[in-house]
Amino acid sequence: MRALLKLALAMAIAVTATTVVAAQKIEILDYCDPSDPGWSPTGGCLLKEGDVSFAEFNDLLDSVLSTAVVGHPAWRFEPSFAETQPNGMLHAFNLGGRAHTFTEVAEFGGGFIPSPSLNKGLTMAPECASATVIPPGARVVLQLSSEGDHKFQCCIHPWMRALIKVE
Repeated sequence: MRALLKLALAMAIAVTATTVVAAQKIEILDYCDPSDPGWSPTGGCLLKEGDVSFAEFNDLLDSVLSTAVVGHPAWRFEPSFAETQPNGMLHAFNLGGRAHTFTEVAEFGGGFIPSPSLNKGLTMAPECASATVIPPGARVVLQLSSEGDHKFQCCIHPWMRALIKVE
């Protein structure tokens, strides 16, 4: 019995000495309307509920304040800013009805879809050339080991951006 207590105490001390690094969750969101046939030529909408028509999505690509792409605010990463520790796990879940990417980039830029309306003259971020498409309902898991600011963007909808601070 005494040996068992010593073993339990040693295990408790070992667990206490282990640093636990919390996981960070990022939601990849959009609210496409699954009943709108306008989405069909570009892959459709796999949401059960959503109320953004293809026309509304296109109407909000432009800003009256600048020539930059702004995009529909329902297409976003949530949160768009987060902090984690080195070696922290980052889970990005595509909860939207459209395909997206969650791509780490050195600098924010345009995406890989050759569309002037989506990119507004932005040069494609080089990392987008090898971006992994995340279908609706899927997720990616990343481990961020280096300290500093890590920039992520969707290489399909380049206004979808997040900054993850590792410190």
